[in-house]
Amino acid sequence: MTTQTAPGITMTAREATRRRRLRSFPLYVTVWLIGVVMVTPLLYALISGFKSTDQLSGNSFGLPSPWVTKNYTSILGDSAFWRMLGSSTLIAVGTTVLTVGAAALAAFALARFAFRGREFLFTLFTAGLMFPFAVAILPLFVLLRTFVLLDNPWGVILPQAAFGLPMTIVILRNFFREIPGELEEAATLDGCSAFSFFWRILLPMARPALGTVSVLAVVTSWNNFLLPLLVFSEPTWWTIPVGVQQFQGQYSSDTARIFAYLVLSMAPALAFYAVAERQLIGGITMGATKG
Repeated sequence: MTTQTAPGITMTAREATRRRRLRSFPLYVTVWLIGVVMVTPLLYALISGFKSTDQLSGNSFGLPSPWVTKNYTSILGDSAFWRMLGSSTLIAVGTTVLTVGAAALAAFALARFAFRGREFLFTLFTAGLMFPFAVAILPLFVLLRTFVLLDNPWGVILPQAAFGLPMTIVILRNFFREIPGELEEAATLDGCSAFSFFWRILLPMARPALGTVSVLAVVTSWNNFLLPLLVFSEPTWWTIPVGVQQFQGQYSSDTARIFAYLVLSMAPALAFYAVAERQLIGGITMGATKG
């Protein structure tokens, strides 16, 4: 009896597996196509950086012959590139610490305390998501000049943190609200104050959400071009995006070197995202399941 039905069961399982694969095939093809579209420009820029400008003109899509490593080594040996890399890193870290720290405290108050005007205050924060940064350029410049923050890294860190607060508060508030109230009551009975509960219990439990908003803050700060261009008139605090624009203007006739500079400028952000990608995906997935 078993020997007769076992083959039938096996075939049914195989057919179900085959059908699932057939149904998933268009999705796999779509993902691969999107991946190819995204990776192809990066590979083209990387390979073009090893060419000379004459090779780019005569053989745009072929491999370099010979390989020109000078484009990359000359940039890596330039102290200005490392200065801009350090400036971008400092501003990104400062923005992330300030944004996540202030947003965590605000989200904790908006999620765990009941007070008059709480929802109205949260609505004001969410309204900041619809406020475009470009609209605030002129008043922001006047404000920074009034407080003597031009040509100062704080002139970039503070506005970036302010514009990053709405999204960060929205994500963290939804996460904090899902923490069981019984846990807070038990901590209170054990003599734990509100801030101690926030610092010792809530923040460790919110690591996935904190990791997600931290990655978003770092990437947003790293890619910001308009604000550093507005604040920094001297090259001392230029960031990587501003450096790319200045380098492109300086070496407009040397296209291969520009490609090399673009690749080296993207490398730190890509490396950071590759390391933090699991944390980012995990935090977004957890937030989606909790919401």
